[in-house]
Amino acid sequence: MLAAVPAASMAQQSPQSPVATVNVTSTRDPVDKSYRKMIQGMERFERERALAPAASLRFRLLPRTPDVKMEGITLRVAGDTVTVPVPVAPDNSFVLPRNEQALRENAAVLANRKTTSMTWRAAINTPGLPPGTRRLGDLRLECRVGVEAGLVSNSSPLFGWISDVLTGPDQVCNSPNGNYLFFAERPIFSVRLRVGSRVEELPFKMLYHGGEKTPADLPFCDCQVLLDRTYFAPIWDASWPDDTIIEFEYMTDAPAPAPEVAP
Repeated sequence: MLAAVPAASMAQQSPQSPVATVNVTSTRDPVDKSYRKMIQGMERFERERALAPAASLRFRLLPRTPDVKMEGITLRVAGDTVTVPVPVAPDNSFVLPRNEQALRENAAVLANRKTTSMTWRAAINTPGLPPGTRRLGDLRLECRVGVEAGLVSNSSPLFGWISDVLTGPDQVCNSPNGNYLFFAERPIFSVRLRVGSRVEELPFKMLYHGGEKTPADLPFCDCQVLLDRTYFAPIWDASWPDDTIIEFEYMTDAPAPAPEVAP
């Protein structure tokens, strides 16, 4: 299932690492991502944007724990000698600027939040879709960019939900065993796929992380606080074309139960 790709914290870097020389005063355990890997994800987006030809790429921050405050997040690219601020939009999405010096210095992308407090995803959305829908080609590209960029932040290999051989974007995103986890905007009641006259509802095993996570497991999953928004999509199934529409019925949209009839 979902790839467990641990994010290395600043405290885990060796003394020789360029990132370790950066003075971070906002937190002792900052969220950090490899700037070089995120740029590689951006390059993959450009190479494979035929999957989502009308879309643009942003990255997005999501909460992992219920106590994390998602307001006032700041981001910067930091290397040995370079610091580049990264503006964060109100929805906690951002565009990563390209900086050749930061690439040479193997810089990190740093947030003023702790490692286990947030997760990161690529956000690729074709404009003009109806509210409460996504496009399958967009999700396929999100997976490839996200894995290439090293964004998935599960924290223990003991709970790696794919086999060790399914670690690269092509393996994770093109295999029924490499299910990459997606997040809806709100808690979901059901998810269906629609293209032409073909309509299929996603089975329960593809919602809520399959209903298999126990309270003891959740701290190791970046779905920890967003479990009721999680779903897997059949991005590996070529029988569903890229223009397939994913429709969400949210918990708040669920029909009220029929009133009981008195005997």
